[in-house]
Amino acid sequence: MEILQTICQLIVGLGILNVWLLRFKKKTPYRGGEASDIKEEFSVYGLPDSSVWVVGAIKISAALALLIGIALPLLVLPAAIVLAILMLGAIIMHVKVKDPAMKSLPAAGVLVLTLLLIYIQLSA
Repeated sequence: MEILQTICQLIVGLGILNVWLLRFKKKTPYRGGEASDIKEEFSVYGLPDSSVWVVGAIKISAALALLIGIALPLLVLPAAIVLAILMLGAIIMHVKVKDPAMKSLPAAGVLVLTLLLIYIQLSA
């Protein structure tokens, strides 16, 4: 289980950092509505501009906590819970704007991985 947990932490942590630090201003097929970057995507969802920075800071912090959690395991459960909640929110936002299901796939995948991390942590 330890190897599975580490793999999940790496996939989720590096994936979140990729989206928020490297792909922040890039168009992807998964952005809500017709948004070309994260700021536009939050606007599509009807969220205030400030929410981009709040959500981004929380996601980046939780992603870093998952990565640091490889060496300091007590960080894994709270980080996974926070990201699971945010991913559920992301899926709800896609549904709210009537996006095709495919646009929710990355959030759904991260949700599954974070739920798996939560399960592993609570089973230990």
